[in-house]
Amino acid sequence: MTAPSDLTARLGLGSQARAIILNADDFGMCHAANEAIAELLVAGHADSATVMVPCAWAPEALAFAAAHPDLSVGVHLVLTSEWSRYRWRPLTGNGTSLVDGDGYFPREVRTVEESASIEDVAAELAAQLDAALSAGVDVTHLDNHMGSVYGLHTGRDLLEPVFALAARYGLPFRLPRVVDGAAIDMAMQPALDRAAAAADAAGIVILDRLWTHPFELAGEGTDDEETYEQVRDGFLALLRRVPAGVTEIYLHPMVDGHELRAAVDYGAAKRGHEQRLLADPIVKNTIEKEGLVRLSWRALRDVQRRREPQ
Repeated sequence: MTAPSDLTARLGLGSQARAIILNADDFGMCHAANEAIAELLVAGHADSATVMVPCAWAPEALAFAAAHPDLSVGVHLVLTSEWSRYRWRPLTGNGTSLVDGDGYFPREVRTVEESASIEDVAAELAAQLDAALSAGVDVTHLDNHMGSVYGLHTGRDLLEPVFALAARYGLPFRLPRVVDGAAIDMAMQPALDRAAAAADAAGIVILDRLWTHPFELAGEGTDDEETYEQVRDGFLALLRRVPAGVTEIYLHPMVDGHELRAAVDYGAAKRGHEQRLLADPIVKNTIEKEGLVRLSWRALRDVQRRREPQ
């Protein structure tokens, strides 16, 4: 297993500290996301969240974040729109390489990697961050919806404009140093090594590891559909495996109701389970028993803003 970086030491923790960030993705995607994530953040059940600025319910999420500057809220940089019935468009308009034939972001990451120009990506991502800042959000970090900037499908990454924004605004970025435990092909490790070196050279703080659990319920829609208790047991097992270093564990908690089921093609029940999961006392007790240190992205931003580029 690859050794962690010195990030825990720079955070004032021991070298063997097992630190986690529980991040709620897709804030602003819909009201169901906003309701769940805002409640989890205020209660301290989630450590941070990231807003999908181009989505229809982003204004509500941004207003919440601006009104709660003590919480850790970042920008979930968006270049894809994956659902069939609910779609969103670039802030920079439809006359670019970032849209499909219907004028929306593409559904597939591969399409973005193959078709998006670096200039259009740079303009769009800058517009998304600027919109959050203009709404009064004290943005704590950047990450990326569906991993569309990593080059996972074709090897063509779009990290250059992301790193430019992260360096300019002093923001850490969700990039893992190693792929163990992540839903990323092990063959990506050499590319991650190069990307991590570029981030380090620019003074951008990145993670040791990026983990999650399965996006969908096993057996969804069948008599053998995974129960909440089975989801929870799997998540507890994941927590027990967290190694030394800083690991972000990202989830998509939402209220499972009519709105969410009208918006998404699948996975609504799993998102409802994740809302329940993060507030579950058994999860909290396991984190404490394992000695895991919970962090927010604000702590990583503080480290970055104290550090000079190499």
